[in-house]
Amino acid sequence: MSKLIIGTCNRGKLSEIKTILGDVFYELMSLADFVDVDPPEENGLSYADNAIIKAQCYATHSGLLTLADDSGLEVEALGWAPGVFSARYAGEGASDEDRRALLLSELAKSELESRKAKFVCAVAIADSQGQIVNVSEGVCWGRINNRARGQAGFGYDPLFVPDGYTQTFAELPEPVKNVISHRGRALAKTREFLLSHKV
Repeated sequence: MSKLIIGTCNRGKLSEIKTILGDVFYELMSLADFVDVDPPEENGLSYADNAIIKAQCYATHSGLLTLADDSGLEVEALGWAPGVFSARYAGEGASDEDRRALLLSELAKSELESRKAKFVCAVAIADSQGQIVNVSEGVCWGRINNRARGQAGFGYDPLFVPDGYTQTFAELPEPVKNVISHRGRALAKTREFLLSHKV
C-alpha cells in the first residue's frame, strides 16, 4: 500500500483529517514519523499558497506523496482578520486560549456589531517529486459567539457557531462537524481525488 503523509503535528487536526479521508487506498502517516523535518516558513498570501508550500516541502524531504492544509478564521468586524495569520494571531508560542481571548478582545473594541465570520481551508497534495497534483478548498460561514463553549475540536472551534446551528464547532458531534466544516468540505473533495486518481 502506498504511503501518504499528512503534513501536520497538530494531533487534533491529524485525527480529523484521518477520519474524514476514511478508506482511501493509502497508509496514512504523520510528520511525527519523521523526526528531522523542519516546518517551512508559511509566507504565502493565501491559504492555498501556504498549503502548497507545506506539501512541497514535506514531499521533497520524504520522497512520499504528501497532503498539507492551511486554514483560518475571518471575522467581518475585524476586516476579515486574522485570516492567514490565524495560527500566529497572538504571537509565536501563544496557546489556543490566548488566540481566542485576543480575538474576543479585538471584537469588543470593534465599532461594527456584526459577528459574521467564516472558516476557510485549502488542502494541497504534492507527489513524491514535490509537484502539486491537486488543491481543494472549503468554506463554512457562521458567527463568533461571545464566549468559548465546548470541549471538542481545537483552535477557534469553541467560538465559532456555523450557520444553521446553535452549537459551536467544539460542541457539535464530530460526524456533523466533519461534514459541514471548512476542512471537512475541502477534504471531501480531496478524498474524491485520491479515490479516482492513482498518484
